[in-house]
Amino acid sequence: MELFNYFRSSASWRVRIALALKGLDYDYRPVHLVRNEHQLPGYAGHALNALVPLLRLDEGQALHQSLAIIEYLDEAHPQPPLLPADALARGRVRAMALDVACEIHPLNNLRVLRYLTGPLGLDEAAKMRWIHHWIEDGLAVVERQIAAWGQGFCFGETPTLADCVLVPQVFNAQRFGCKLDHLPGVMAVHARCMALPAFARTAPDQCPDAE
Repeated sequence: MELFNYFRSSASWRVRIALALKGLDYDYRPVHLVRNEHQLPGYAGHALNALVPLLRLDEGQALHQSLAIIEYLDEAHPQPPLLPADALARGRVRAMALDVACEIHPLNNLRVLRYLTGPLGLDEAAKMRWIHHWIEDGLAVVERQIAAWGQGFCFGETPTLADCVLVPQVFNAQRFGCKLDHLPGVMAVHARCMALPAFARTAPDQCPDAE
């Protein structure tokens, strides 16, 4: 397999974590988002959405969208599972992951921030207020779910899809200087995850293209 990704992309890190948790080998293919390499014809011809991550499979097929990639990996390589066996529990893990991947992350990714400071004309201070609002409020929603269902990790006693999504978002929150003292559960889960090799060894500063 080949993973096309960017070291600082939180969506890319989600997939790196899942691959590491499952012990799967892959070739790391860097795509530099700030330099717009994702928009070059050679890459955009493979990634139909011209974004990262993109997982190219052994049989020549490819998948985009991090959650779709992780669920594919979980079905193709079931051990260790990243989704619970119980249907209701699976729904709760997916809901927690989507609360980050759909409600927080899209509002703070590079495309949106460039639009805020470009066509919409926001200055740097206004952009940072936007970032802090959506990350801090969004993570408070996850905090309540961890309080209800977490037992060391986001849901239960082992890492799941939700942890793969949460840890990179906390990295973004720290990078942007967000307030995190209202999130003791989130930060406890983050610390426990980062003590595991699958999370620590796939972190942005450990990537071949890290700057």
